[in-house]
Amino acid sequence: MTDPSARRRPRLPFSPWHLLLAPLALLFAVPLLWLGLSSVMSDAEINRFPPALWPSGIHLDGYRFVLGNAMFPRWFANSLIVSAVAVVSNLLLGTLGGYAFARMRFGGSRVLLVLMLATMAIPFQLTMIPTFLVMRKLGLVDTLGALIVPSLVTPFAVFLLRQFFLSLPRELEEAAWIDGCSRLRVLFQIVVPLSRPALSTVAVLTFLTTWNDLSWPLIALNHDANYTLQLGLTTFRGQHHTQWSAVMAGNVITVLPVLLAFLAAQKTFVRSITSTGLKG
Repeated sequence: MTDPSARRRPRLPFSPWHLLLAPLALLFAVPLLWLGLSSVMSDAEINRFPPALWPSGIHLDGYRFVLGNAMFPRWFANSLIVSAVAVVSNLLLGTLGGYAFARMRFGGSRVLLVLMLATMAIPFQLTMIPTFLVMRKLGLVDTLGALIVPSLVTPFAVFLLRQFFLSLPRELEEAAWIDGCSRLRVLFQIVVPLSRPALSTVAVLTFLTTWNDLSWPLIALNHDANYTLQLGLTTFRGQHHTQWSAVMAGNVITVLPVLLAFLAAQKTFVRSITSTGLKG
């Protein structure tokens, strides 16, 4: 029997949590909104005190300067190449490694898994010198290869995909084995299509990490022709610090791919995390 007071209680068309989350979302969106507005302001409006809250008109001088007179297109292409290769390699190698740890039992598999996860707790500051020495031995310093090779596969990608594979029923794979499918065929034709949420999450997080990386490119690259977008933008700010409209336009171009990647895959995050529990 239902409570009469519960039936008389008005129901909101949305979750009560939205009353708290909506103002917080607007608060965090203010810097992004200010960045977009500042990129179409003139330098005089940006330098005005108190600052202008709304542009008097659409000024695209900053975008013209960035795209026409700077090496921004080259830096953008370098970042895109490094991020794309890192995403593809993490999806492929992470899938193979995660499936091996999830379904195959071999000597030392548990120890290898623990050692792999332990590397996630090692800060970058402890590994950057050995990594640089390895890249120098390979002759990759001051090339895009120095950025690509250390990012080919990450422990996080292997672990996340392993956890997702553990949540899939074994019966699907066993039925395919009975039909004569090899292990690799089972992986790529049955397991991988069912793992799209986890694969999307790995792809987006790898893209965000690689695209936003500044510390390692700062160490591994010397010539500005090989700079990534983040490193080039830092140099650009130093050279053209008075042209704030160009600086803001460069930031908008840098943030836009990250924002689009997150919006495209945000629906898969919850599905992936809820399916990967910390079991096994």
